[in-house]
Amino acid sequence: MTTRASELSPDATGPSELSPDPTGDPDSWTNRLRGWFEGLVPAGQALPDRQPVYVASWIYVFGVLTLTALVVVIASGVVLSLGGATWWHVSSVGHYVNSVHLWSVELFFGFMVIHLWGNFWMAAWRGRRAMTWITGIVLFLISIGTSFTGFLSQSNFSAQWIAAEGKDGINSIGAGAFFNVLNPAQMLLWHVVLLPLSVGLLTLLHIILVRRHGVVPPLDARLEN
Repeated sequence: MTTRASELSPDATGPSELSPDPTGDPDSWTNRLRGWFEGLVPAGQALPDRQPVYVASWIYVFGVLTLTALVVVIASGVVLSLGGATWWHVSSVGHYVNSVHLWSVELFFGFMVIHLWGNFWMAAWRGRRAMTWITGIVLFLISIGTSFTGFLSQSNFSAQWIAAEGKDGINSIGAGAFFNVLNPAQMLLWHVVLLPLSVGLLTLLHIILVRRHGVVPPLDARLEN
């Protein structure tokens, strides 16, 4: 049985009065979690509506283009996973989605390389941005592995040829014991679970760091207080 608010006595405590004081119990997990979220980026920098004038340069666009291509990669990959490992070989719709997935990956790497080199020549690690730069480099390397396992998961002759040619290189560095390129099921799981999860988490961390420290200014930019 529920009680309407109008039936409560004048001394009854309302919902707003039942809410805990944020400063009352600093050991509360909810207050710690709230403080952690609020400390990720400065106030007003999560989705800012203003940027410095130098951001109007085209070189600053490729980070957003890389992120946009990644969204298409993930969305098309989810659709492919719903259809099964061989769906795109027997369905015209699956073939189209597979093509979208492939070309979005091509654009993703193209935009990422331009973004990487542009930030390299701007010395993007300046101003306490070293971790932002490191997460971007690690993200690029993991993306290469994700793309490689994607080619191994095509379930066609091309995937078999790539696996056969790549196994000696993988074995030569001692990784063949746990990364068997001749095992298509293992490569598929690496491609759709482990590596995409790493890419997603690192992308989120990279964006948070960019919003926390701001986009890197050009070397000759004059920042006014």
